[in-house]
Parts: sequence; structure tokens; C-alpha cells
Amino acid sequence: MSAADIDLLHRVTAFIYREAKLQDEHQYDDWEALWTDDGVYWIPANGDDIDPEKEMSIIFDNRSRIALRIRQFHTGKRHAQSPRSRLRRVVSNIEIAESSETGIRAFSNALIFESTVRADTVWSTRNEYFLRPEGETFRMARKNVFLTNNDRALFTLSFLV
Repeated sequence: MSAADIDLLHRVTAFIYREAKLQDEHQYDDWEALWTDDGVYWIPANGDDIDPEKEMSIIFDNRSRIALRIRQFHTGKRHAQSPRSRLRRVVSNIEIAESSETGIRAFSNALIFESTVRADTVWSTRNEYFLRPEGETFRMARKNVFLTNNDRALFTLSFLV
């Protein structure tokens, strides 16, 4: 692995860790700022190899829907998040699948521990990122979150994964 490849992996890893921290700490305005204007946030349901335009998804948000979702969190009327879940992510297996001057396709695994008044839950995901370079960092053009158990009925998923 070249020094440039190591540097790129380090920068992508730092970005993914920062995104996870913002989500864990409910810093949704800062999380929203990570997105490009044409960003897409997708969490498929009923398997991973589906067409979100034709089949149901847990979330399939364009950029304006991402902004609306954040505004809804700020209203205080999202009762599933009152009180807010306590969250911690363990992110691992970060890898760069493709890289060009226009963007990077990267993957990571995550275990998300959610503690609520009703129970503690562990979520397992495989995340796919499409990142666009912006200065020394990146912005997300797309994030696909593949929940390990998305082929079964899910308990309330009321936070952003």
C-alpha cells in the first residue's frame, strides 16, 4: 500500500469516525452538514439486493427529506426519542473499494448499542459510503446502511443509523 493510499484510508476513516460520533451524540445539524446537495440516504428492508425505487425501504431519503427528518428531531415531538436513546457505535473494517478524483466508495461495519427506557438493543450494519472530496475532508453523496437483520420485523428504529 502506497503512502498516498494510507493517507486516503486515514482521512476516510477519520470522516467515518466523525460521522459516527455526531450520530451517537445526536448532533444532527452537524451530521446533516456532512451531506452533498444531491445526497441520498438509504436503508433497505427485506434484503440488501433490492431496487429502492420499486420495493419498500426503511429509509430512502433524498437531500430535502434528510433535512426534513432533522427538523422533525428538533421539534421534540418524536416521542420514540423522548428521552433520547443513548447510543454508541463501534466502527470497524473500514475499506476503500474505489477511488478517483471525483469520489470514493468505502465500506465499514458497525455495531450500534442503543439504550432506551424500554430496553437495550444492539444493531449490526454494513455501511457503504460514496464520498466526494471537499478540501481535506469529504461530504457524503450517498450512504447505504445494510442492517444485518433487515429481512425481519424490526423494533422501533427511531434514530439515524
